Amino acid sequence: MAVIIYHCEMARWEPDGRGRLADAALALYGERGFENTTVAEIAERAGLTERTFFRHFTDKREVLFWGAGALQELFVNAVAEAPEGSSPIDAIAAALEAAGDALQQRGDFPRQRQAIIASSAELRERELIKLATLASALADALRQRGVADPAASLTAEVAIAIFKIGFERWVEESNQRTLPQLLRESLEELKAVTAGG
Repeated sequence: MAVIIYHCEMARWEPDGRGRLADAALALYGERGFENTTVAEIAERAGLTERTFFRHFTDKREVLFWGAGALQELFVNAVAEAPEGSSPIDAIAAALEAAGDALQQRGDFPRQRQAIIASSAELRERELIKLATLASALADALRQRGVADPAASLTAEVAIAIFKIGFERWVEESNQRTLPQLLRESLEELKAVTAGG
């Protein structure tokens, strides 16, 4: 359903305002850099108002992080829904597969986002906080499955390391292999190392 926003006696139609703002922000961050882009410029590029921007995002950083909650929910649900009797690492493997599939379907957005984050110390710090929060949520999901500590915490931290390394490899390879493929490979390499191979 379309929403009409009134501003300065001018009607603005706002189909997919969040998506338009996110696309505009990514384009501007890529052209000018994160620090040199203002909320006003993002709104103007999207053909919307600053007020509309703040209805969707708390600040210009949030454009890059608003999907973190959905990603965390995807990870946690995949762990919770892993077959009964699955080992902790197999439950995590299911979560990595689900997250890899979801990010793969987002096209170039994850790669563009990563390039912008890599260019800013402030954004890299925010990304680390997001990953730490995700690790904590995964550990809680494993505890819900009956995994005791420190195994739950260790497995969750390992999952984040696998995710981070697999994602970085995917960004660097530019579509040679899929993200789920690289996450599976990273997990298998870890298993080989821990098995003494």
